[in-house]
Amino acid sequence: MKTGEKAGSSSGRRSFRVAAAVVLSAALLGGCAATRNNPDDPLEGYNRAMFTINDRVDRAVLKPAAEVYRTVLPSPARTAAGNFFSNLRDPWISVNNLLQGKFTDAWTDAMRFVFNSTLGLAGLIDIASDMGLPKHDEDFGQTLGAWGVGEGPYFVVPLLGPSTVRDTLALPVDFAGDPLDAVDEVRTRNSLTATRVVDARARALGVEKTLEEGTLDAYGYARDFYLEQRRYKVSDGETTRVYEDFDDGFEDETSPAN
Repeated sequence: MKTGEKAGSSSGRRSFRVAAAVVLSAALLGGCAATRNNPDDPLEGYNRAMFTINDRVDRAVLKPAAEVYRTVLPSPARTAAGNFFSNLRDPWISVNNLLQGKFTDAWTDAMRFVFNSTLGLAGLIDIASDMGLPKHDEDFGQTLGAWGVGEGPYFVVPLLGPSTVRDTLALPVDFAGDPLDAVDEVRTRNSLTATRVVDARARALGVEKTLEEGTLDAYGYARDFYLEQRRYKVSDGETTRVYEDFDDGFEDETSPAN
């Protein structure tokens, strides 16, 4: 690993986070000029514009790459890849469950990582679910919500998509907790990150059809779905009708626990 390469990598990550902070600040400062029809979405003017940009990037880059990925790789290979990346998230999920005081769930997530990383061949096989260790989904935004931090206005993050001010401010912590961020070799880290993004997009193929068929306002539907999803996750509530309808658009390639 060359020193210059490592310095460039660190500089690149810092630049991304600074840029994200600048975009967030600009959006908040410009909120007074945005549409205010929805109390959850005072930044609607900015959000709709960024939603359109993200959608165009998706249609031009991510969706075609995901379609090729799904065509080239057989279903078992895609399932293994999904399991692998899902397994990498379990340690950070465990940490967030611990921070939220959900000690049993934290222990379960830690054991999932241990068993899947060893007996499950580096996470390619999800044997933990068959062992009765359920998969959880926690991040630092949910931890802040569990601590009583309000979600703030709805906010569309450039390239990353739907969020809230609280969840956006939590992103740097989630990035720091990502095991891929600790990979020093730039090419390896970038390759794994790109594969994870394309794999996730491939499993979401069909969502745009659900949006188009479900409503004339794709932006409003995506916003309402995200907010409802986040709220029930923070409160550990039950799945709602909006979440179930939207989830129908996803291709089910992983085990039910994933």
